[in-house]
Amino acid sequence: MLKIYHNPRCKKSRAGLQYLTEKAKSFEIVDYLKKPLTEDQLKLLLAKLHKGPQEIIRTQEEIYKKRFKGKNFNDEEWIIILAEYPNLIQRPIIEKDHSAIWGDPVENLDSFL
Repeated sequence: MLKIYHNPRCKKSRAGLQYLTEKAKSFEIVDYLKKPLTEDQLKLLLAKLHKGPQEIIRTQEEIYKKRFKGKNFNDEEWIIILAEYPNLIQRPIIEKDHSAIWGDPVENLDSFL
């Protein structure tokens, strides 16, 4: 099942959702701000993305600048932080089967779908 990890307040995420609506037959929308991912879910998603947790952090977020910028955390610590502050996760992320992709720009999704 195709899933989009979506933040309705984010312009890039809305663009990804619109693109999926036009291109995909069916998919599940996961509002990860309302129902944050667990640490285990984050680890699985990161494995599907082939990325470390630091690679999916939104460094322009105010909470990042105030609490985390310039500090050194290991991967496990970043996963705990991302589970607690899901707004730090890049979006949208599209997941299917055993892989996932960051959907910005939305054209990245063409080869994925």
